[in-house]
Amino acid sequence: MALRHFGTAAAVALAVGLGASPALAVTEIQWWHAMTGANNDVIVKLASDFNTSQTDYKVIPTYKGNYADTMNAGIAAFRAGNAPHIMQVFEVGTATMMAATGAVKPVYKLMAEAGEKFDPKIYLPAITGYYSTSKGEMLSFPFNSSSTVMWVNLDELKKANIEIPKTWPETFEAAKKLHDNGHATCGFSNSWVTWVNVEQLSAWHNVPLASKANGLDGFDTALEFNGPLQVKHLEKLVELQKDKTYDYAGRTNTGEGRFTSGECPLYLTSSAFFGNVKAQAKFSFTAVPMPYYPDVKGAPQNSIIGGASLWVMGGKPAEEYKGIAKFLTFLSDTDRQVYIHKASGYLPITKAAYEKAKAEGFYKDQPYLETPLLELTNKEPTENSRGLRLGNMVQLRDVWAEEIEQALAGKKTAKQALDAAVERGNTMLRQFEKTAVK
Repeated sequence: MALRHFGTAAAVALAVGLGASPALAVTEIQWWHAMTGANNDVIVKLASDFNTSQTDYKVIPTYKGNYADTMNAGIAAFRAGNAPHIMQVFEVGTATMMAATGAVKPVYKLMAEAGEKFDPKIYLPAITGYYSTSKGEMLSFPFNSSSTVMWVNLDELKKANIEIPKTWPETFEAAKKLHDNGHATCGFSNSWVTWVNVEQLSAWHNVPLASKANGLDGFDTALEFNGPLQVKHLEKLVELQKDKTYDYAGRTNTGEGRFTSGECPLYLTSSAFFGNVKAQAKFSFTAVPMPYYPDVKGAPQNSIIGGASLWVMGGKPAEEYKGIAKFLTFLSDTDRQVYIHKASGYLPITKAAYEKAKAEGFYKDQPYLETPLLELTNKEPTENSRGLRLGNMVQLRDVWAEEIEQALAGKKTAKQALDAAVERGNTMLRQFEKTAVK
């Protein structure tokens, strides 16, 4: 609108305002994320609360699509010279971000240079280990962490006179009873087929997914998840798929509605499914630890995390880095971590926040929100259960899922499928290694 459309007084006020604005300018910090629904509301509130807590910086959150879309958009933006300051990247993107030379500013360096108090020991080690170097230096900031749990429709189990299963044999037996008692299309299922049935399965039973501590100790890692345990597990799923005692629900989490609708009474997926379950389930529910095979010595071990962390992008001015560091300190506050945990179902990332939630009796009425924490801290992590750090993980998961689907469709045996997944995956890892290792 042209200035002449304003009255004289308004025009003078506008001119004065424009002239004064540089003195009032705040430093903007762009935060790209992948959260939707209730979790997007949490992101917006965190940014808003930080912005009102001080006057120097303004965090601007922007939704950029799902996890893979957000990471790809951020890397493309960095190459084009206009990367955001902070980018939320899912845990399996860690190796790709580490290999993006110059694209990221390690969090431990950021906090030291900005003069912010920062002690990695205040965070839960099962979470921070995933995002740290072998020396314990945190590369990214843990944000929304989760783990795999088994969601249970308590009403349906009660109807069929079934106790909550703890082991895989008990789960298979319970699923058969449920299948024969009104759940002909699905006794049990899962989302994130490779995360649940390869990655978590291996860690939970303390067997290797890959060499070099599942890639955490070096990019020159080789896949090893075609061993007896993983083959036996897939063979059982193939057998149960035939009459839909087990029914495949896809590579990602698009099938989760099969639990909240009541179709699948037992469902393995992320603990972060809590918000949707609470809002949509018309039945009594709980979440329990993943089943385990009792004949595997030492099982269960500990689970590994899902979710995402915040990566700080490279090439920004010192003043902007100072604001980012202050925001990360803000997020680490104990009360704020308790709020995030209660509002989203994601895990508190600090020991103090976990202890405070316990002290407040938060888990008394909602014990299922502590389940993933109990899994992650079940035992001291081993070389097989610290996590995993594999390059091109998004593409690797697609290849693994493709082979598992071949087995479930009866086109390959379980062993043939997992052998092929390992062989194809190792070829992809060698390609990644050539580009990542300088």
